[in-house]
Order: sequence, then C-alpha cells, then structure tokens
Amino acid sequence: MQVHATTPLSRMEVVADADGLTSRAGSALLSGLADAVGLTDDLVEALRVHSRSVRHEPGRIVRDLAVMLADGGDALTDLGILRDQSALFGEVASEATAYRCIERLDARMLARIRGARVRTRARAWALARGPERTILDIDATLVTAHSEKEGAAGTYRGGFGFHPLLCFEATSGEALAGILRPGNAASNTSADHIAVLDRALAQLPAGAAGPGTLVRCDSGGATHAFLSAVAARGLSFSVGFDLTERVREARLAVPEGTWTPATGAGGEARHGAWVAELDLDLSAWPQGTRAICRRERPHPGAQLSFSDAGGHRFQVMLTNQTGTRIARLEQVHRRRAAIEDSIRCAKASGLRNPPLRCYAMNEAWLELVLTGCDLMAWTRMLLLTGELAACESKRLRYRLLHVAGKVVRHARGVRLRLPRSWPWAEALVGAFTRLQALPSG
Repeated sequence: MQVHATTPLSRMEVVADADGLTSRAGSALLSGLADAVGLTDDLVEALRVHSRSVRHEPGRIVRDLAVMLADGGDALTDLGILRDQSALFGEVASEATAYRCIERLDARMLARIRGARVRTRARAWALARGPERTILDIDATLVTAHSEKEGAAGTYRGGFGFHPLLCFEATSGEALAGILRPGNAASNTSADHIAVLDRALAQLPAGAAGPGTLVRCDSGGATHAFLSAVAARGLSFSVGFDLTERVREARLAVPEGTWTPATGAGGEARHGAWVAELDLDLSAWPQGTRAICRRERPHPGAQLSFSDAGGHRFQVMLTNQTGTRIARLEQVHRRRAAIEDSIRCAKASGLRNPPLRCYAMNEAWLELVLTGCDLMAWTRMLLLTGELAACESKRLRYRLLHVAGKVVRHARGVRLRLPRSWPWAEALVGAFTRLQALPSG
C-alpha cells in the first residue's frame, strides 16, 4: 500500500507575492448576467434621483447588494467581498454609502425596484422559455432577530423576530414576492396572503397568469377570503385543510373500495398510499371547491395521533381544479414542499437575520434578498445545464461562484484563468460562454 504524505502546515512556506488573483471567479456570472438581461440599466434608470451623474448610482448599488446576497453575503460588511475584487466587479460603494442608499428606499422606490425586476423577468423568460405552467407557492417562515429590532416580536415557537410571508414560482425557483411581518403575525391572515398574491401576479410577464395558474399553500391559506380572492382572479388553488371533526367523519365514511392508489413522483402508483374525494358540504367555499384526502401508512417509528385511524395517517387538501384524476391533483399539491428548499436558499442569501435596526430598511433588505434569489434563478435558467441547473445556491457557490482564478490583462483584453484541475472548470467556462452569447438587454 502506498501512502501519500501531506506537508504539515508548520513546514509549509507561505508567501504573499501573487498578482491578479481572485476568490470569486464565478461570481462574475451574477453581475454579468444582471448587465446582460438589463437589470442593471433598469435599476439605474428607476432609482436615479439626479439628472447629473454621481459616483455611485443608487441602482448600481442595489445591483451590487443583490449580487452580494446571491453570493452568500448576509450583512452590509459583506459588500467588501465585491469591492476587494475590483477586476471583476468594478468600483463598488462603501458600506456607509450602501447604508444611506437603503435608508432612502421608501415604498415608492421599492415599487420601482419591483418594476425593474418584472421587466427583467420578462426578458429572462423570453430567452429561456419560461415555465409551461405557472405555479405560485406561498408560505411563511420564522426569522430570528438577535437584538431589539423595530417591528420584531415574539413568535409562536417561543422565539423573537419576524414572520415574513413569501411567494416563489415553483418551476424556476424565482422569488416573486414577500412581505416582512412581525414575529407574532398569524399564519392564516388572509389580507397578507392576498397582498403577497397580488405582488406575485404583478411580477409575472404579460400572459403568464391565467386559468391554468395554480396557487398552492399549506393550511394557513385555507381561509374563505383568500380562496375567494384566488378564484376571483381566475386562478386555481390547492391548499391544505385542517382535520376538523366534520372532516374526520367524512374521511371515515369513505368506502374502502373508493380509495385509489396515490401517485409517486415519477407518475407510478405509490405503495402504501391512497387518495379519495370526501363528501363534504363546501358550499361556503368558492364554487367548484373539492376536498381530496390522502391516506398512507406512516414510516417506521412515526407516532400516530388520536385523529389517525386504522394505522394510517390522513391529509386533506382543498382545490377548485377539475378533472377525475384526483391522484394526480394530490401529487401536484404535495410538490409544494419544494418551497421549503426555496426558503432555505433565501435564508442562506441574507434572509436568515435582517441586519438593520429600522423596520422600513429591513423591508428594503427583503426586496434585495428577493432580487438576489432571482439572479440565482436566472443564472440556472440561462447559463447552466444538466445537474448544475438544478443545484441549490449553496452547492453552486462551492462549485462555480467561489472558485479561485487569475485575472490576466493581455493585448488590451482581460483573461480569467481557472484552475485546470477544478472538476467544474469546463462547466464554468461554458456558463461564461453562454453569458457572452446572450443578446444585450
């Protein structure tokens, strides 16, 4: 057996004599894509406050903050990561300048940022052929505040912080909308759900929303006001429903022969799971509302509750979708669990701890987080292929964004040299090639 010895750090010679090195070679994809699809220009135009030129345009600061968040930053000081890589990102504003920019982002300017995002989204969808069916996933999440921040409050889990409500497009993973709420905000507040839905619909390109658009929520969205609002906008809904006594009785009244096998992720029959439509009086809900129940055997070691019967677990959903393939409808609803992945990525992109003291500034911070999430989603859509196009942000940072490189200036041009041995070097080269081939935004 041959043993490959490693050199102890105490015997390793370390010198600082290299020029032109960068630790963020792949992160230039993010800023380059923002320029290519027109997001940078739209932000600069939307947020310009003086006719004269300034050293740091507010729109470019917002772009740099979004790139920083997509790159994994979670505080204003992380903007220095871009500023220290001037060969890739140009001149980047200081933390103090960025703070003053965020401080001036009032409701009117945030609306302009959302306008720039929707225009960019339309161009990105035109280039990448957007989702065949638009699916809007809405969910709330708890965000901890580690200090006395304005608007933070106690949460139902005994913590302290915020309780933002978010909406993502299920297929692309784009962060369409979000509102920051105190930690004691309820999970089923219909006014908040309607506000997020309207903001999300406003983010969709023209013609993307219609009768085929599906809005999915957990049981927090199962309110008369919210589902009536969804139906009034000509959309379909699919939401979880609590197992009340009336629902439990309807579930137990289903004849055994009525249960049909549930559908697995690949469209095959799922062993140990069945679905059936419940006979419930749903006249108080929007017209066409149906209740579909899922029955399944619990996984080994799971503890059953008193509402479970016959050794099975039950879940119920409400939907106004038509069709007789209820197993397919239930399978589509079950896929809404993917929003947990999107929320986790958002928390790893600046949402985990809104860093500012003022509530209005943290609202602006949330809008920047959404913009950063969009940048990552558009990077997957337009620049990546294969497995990388499905990777979450954390893995993409390791494989592509945070790879080291050497910036070489030669013959009035700039060359970015990547490590030959890096497993994803060719994939990163391909992404830059696709970026350069995009038509100008």
